[in-house]
Amino acid sequence: MTSHFLEIQGLKKSYPGRGKDPEVTIFEHANFNIEKGEFVCVIGHSGCGKSTILNILAGLDEATEGVVIMNGREVSGPSLDRGVVFQNYSLLPWRTTLQNITFAVQARWPAWNKEQVIAHSQKYLELVGLKNAMNRKPSELSGGMRQRVSIARAFATQPQLLLMDEPFGALDALTRGVIQEELIKIWSESKQTVFMITHDVDEAILLSDRILLMSNGPKAQIAESVEVTIPRPRKRTDIIHHPDYYNIRNHLVDFLVNRSKDYAKEQTEVDPNRQPVTVNLLKKREIA
Repeated sequence: MTSHFLEIQGLKKSYPGRGKDPEVTIFEHANFNIEKGEFVCVIGHSGCGKSTILNILAGLDEATEGVVIMNGREVSGPSLDRGVVFQNYSLLPWRTTLQNITFAVQARWPAWNKEQVIAHSQKYLELVGLKNAMNRKPSELSGGMRQRVSIARAFATQPQLLLMDEPFGALDALTRGVIQEELIKIWSESKQTVFMITHDVDEAILLSDRILLMSNGPKAQIAESVEVTIPRPRKRTDIIHHPDYYNIRNHLVDFLVNRSKDYAKEQTEVDPNRQPVTVNLLKKREIA
């Protein structure tokens, strides 16, 4: 039996109904795998449970059913092996940019001396282009710069799994593009495993190796796993000229606009162990 770095098996999240109302199932039958070093994005409409899945992977929430296994061990509670970048910046306002990084690095490697901690932290701030802002406090930074600090902090602790919940959603298009390029650069060097939520189809194509598509909630499901066949390295200005780009983009948009609403209705008798359909637009569809 093939062992995967991250295995999500039969995940379901439900909430009890109020009074006599029946329980509400946000998502169910979530089964998918992620390989070491893979960058996976998940896309779906609001309310389908994307952030809930991410919180379960982080150990910040518990599933009603199912299990998450990472490196052969069941995920239970938060861990420094799993880093999270949220939509808000979650920085300590009384600490400088550098101190926000060193605080996390010291927690990750308590045996390191001060010089090791600072050198390691500075390296990751330089990777996200903040070499000249190390002594500024968050209040002195723009929104884009604060998010870069959050990304640098997450990568600096070198988690086995990095979880990102729409980290660029609150940024303007120009700033978002700059940080996407910084993220590509830092991920290319670290090759860490990334699970990222986004609403931006073009962002998912630019960043990910695979894109998981979720149907509408309630009772949402992970319906498809779309392979991004555009080779790396990628640049925003170049991928639109690749022959696979519009095939992938049109497939994603078609699912989100037309098919995600009807998918759950079609799955009246779904196999609880089913994997999402793997879609490589250069080949025929096949079940993963």
